Amino acid sequence: MREAVARAEPKPPARTGQVKAAARWVRRAPLLPALIFTIVVTQLPFVATLVISLMRWNSLDPTNRGFAGVDNYTAVFTDPDLRSAIGTTVLLTVTVVFVSLVLGLVLALLLDRKFAGRGLVRTMLIAPFLVVPVAAALLWKHALYNPEYGLLNGVLTWLFGADAPQPEWISGMPLIAVEASLVWQWTPFMMLILLAGLQSRPQDAVEAARIDGATAWQVFRYLTLPHLRQYLELGALLGSIYIVQNFDAVFTITSGGLGTANLPYTIYQTFYQAHDYGQASAAGVVVVVGSIVIATFALRVVSSLLREEVRG
Repeated sequence: MREAVARAEPKPPARTGQVKAAARWVRRAPLLPALIFTIVVTQLPFVATLVISLMRWNSLDPTNRGFAGVDNYTAVFTDPDLRSAIGTTVLLTVTVVFVSLVLGLVLALLLDRKFAGRGLVRTMLIAPFLVVPVAAALLWKHALYNPEYGLLNGVLTWLFGADAPQPEWISGMPLIAVEASLVWQWTPFMMLILLAGLQSRPQDAVEAARIDGATAWQVFRYLTLPHLRQYLELGALLGSIYIVQNFDAVFTITSGGLGTANLPYTIYQTFYQAHDYGQASAAGVVVVVGSIVIATFALRVVSSLLREEVRG
């Protein structure tokens, strides 16, 4: 009797698991070329850099080559020049991100209002972010900072006459000169993120607050700013990922001199001038790890934003 009941019960297909696996491979197969290309282009060079960072490899001393362990990493954090470069990188990144966020927030609040020509103004404000970084640095170095024909000294001459001061902007304030060029280029990026956040505000809550007599500052303080918190975090994190790796502005404007050498520029000097490939690779790994840490926080912020949108 039991055998008859067992024979009568429907049995699942024997190859159900194989069919599902085949279906998964059919979906993933078109992505394999892109995955292989990504691994070859990004992961293999990083693995090679990681291996070289554990070696003594200086082309000026070819006889002294071998496994160095963590000596190169120790040198990165103990060498005075590299430690100074790390400090400059942190200062440069924090200053540029903070100032860009503040200016971007002000511009986003202005562009959130309706006025004639808003589309044109928005396009013009976005333009600096679309300029090639090297071209932007050259623009600031020659068209603005040059003491003989630069715009800044020209404006001073126009305002105060022939006796106007003609400061050396780059040599007199080198780090600020680099920071100003980066702020000019990254403020539009922050503005776009914050403007998107402003346009996603619940307008009914804003209108209700205004009907209840709330001032513009109270609406901003208690409604707009809390809503923009995650957008501010996202802008700060994404900006930090890119600015911490900035090389163009430092190389073009100051050539790393006058205390402006950040970590990417110091890596360039170590690799191409000192020819110490092991130490340069170790510094590069430090930059990559730092960028990954920042990117992880950025992805968490993006995920939280998406979850809120889904719940909304």
